[in-house]
Amino acid sequence: MAKLAHDHTAEDCVELVSIFDNLSKDDKNTIATLVTHHHYKTGEYLFSAGDEADSLIIVAHGQAKVFQMAASGKEQMLRILQTGDFDGEAALFTNSDHNSFAQALMKTDVCQISRGDFQRLMTKTPEMAVNMVNALGKRIAQLEQQTTEVTTASVESRLANYLLETSAGLDQEVFKLPLKKKDIATYLGTTPETISRKLTSLTKQGMIEKISNNEFKILDADRLMMID
Repeated sequence: MAKLAHDHTAEDCVELVSIFDNLSKDDKNTIATLVTHHHYKTGEYLFSAGDEADSLIIVAHGQAKVFQMAASGKEQMLRILQTGDFDGEAALFTNSDHNSFAQALMKTDVCQISRGDFQRLMTKTPEMAVNMVNALGKRIAQLEQQTTEVTTASVESRLANYLLETSAGLDQEVFKLPLKKKDIATYLGTTPETISRKLTSLTKQGMIEKISNNEFKILDADRLMMID
């Protein structure tokens, strides 16, 4: 089995996604044979608006931003795809085109399963169809939770989680923020000035170390996770 850049196999991709939970080992092995691997460099597009949406995309390692372009040419951030996240589930059921862009924020490994292959699997494995419905329900719940967190969780808590996820995705002791502060602010529902203040605060509290203007090091992951 060919391996991805970070030594992820097709079996790893299958294990990452909840859609394939509770399937037998044989079923998972069958799915793994249908997975195709793609590696994207920082800045490359996983897909663009107008591209045919005909496959499920699984992020095996890395981070990508999903956004739309306003008529003014300004990016409108929709979400960040982290390791284990998936996108394009709607494409598994209908013929459609992407209405957004996905761009790698770092070296990103992706696994894909085509609509045709997935639909054939669902006819043979009813459990997968049930899992798909459950996964879609979880996606809706996550979007609702994300909306709630913007209004209830502190900016410091949201920023701490973002730093932890980014550090884990890059798998580096010292990491460079892949998003500009204004984009982090948009993603977290705040302002660039607030992001700057909170980064300074976390640094003063000894939870992170500022190496340069946009390079940081996690010093106390446990304390970061405890911020509410």
